[in-house]
Amino acid sequence: MQYLAQNLKYLRLRKRLSQTKLSFKIGIGASSISAYEKKRSTPKLDTLLKFTNFFNRGLDELVLTDISAQDKEKLQDTKGDKLRILPIVVDDQNEEMITLVPVKAAAGYLNGYSDTEFISELPNFRMPFAELSENKSYRAFQIEGESMLPIPGGAYIICEYVQDWELIRNGSCHVVVSTEDGIVYKRIQKDLDNNQFILHSDNPEYSTFEIGLNQVLEVWKALGYVCFDLPSVQNKD
Repeated sequence: MQYLAQNLKYLRLRKRLSQTKLSFKIGIGASSISAYEKKRSTPKLDTLLKFTNFFNRGLDELVLTDISAQDKEKLQDTKGDKLRILPIVVDDQNEEMITLVPVKAAAGYLNGYSDTEFISELPNFRMPFAELSENKSYRAFQIEGESMLPIPGGAYIICEYVQDWELIRNGSCHVVVSTEDGIVYKRIQKDLDNNQFILHSDNPEYSTFEIGLNQVLEVWKALGYVCFDLPSVQNKD
């Protein structure tokens, strides 16, 4: 239990939770959480498992590893100074095409996002819109679910590649590609001091969640969307 107390406090504060809020979320008394963090008490195994499940950390990691130091060693390059491979497809005039990632290709994209051959096998097209610059890279992601209503599931989000994550504007919409959560379309709040993004849904029925930067593969700024789900006509009495 060498690092348990400091790890519990570190992980709780990283999620911006008070002891009372954490207590409500996982069903452990706030006074007990306080005692664990101050080394006045040691949790039983079933309680430890509640912590590991909530924080998504292994049991050995929670009790035997200094997680804060470990996370600092894994700090992600937020400015994009290190090489990030972004394969593109060009047409016969050597002009860059827009790659479409439909829902059915989302799982494959997590493995093939840096593979030129995989990207070339996806649908690729051009859009003659003045809002799209020739000097930037674009991709279209089809989303599913209702977390970002009024944009419906099945819509295609037209995105611009983000190399420097520090330029992301808090509250702006982005497609985030990560090893943990796959492809998600959310509003981003940066928390670079804690090496994470906080992702928000426009639909209040969906919870906010955090994602570590070391899990993030790509970030794409949303510019617009294409939708084939036209609104129905409202009857006027």
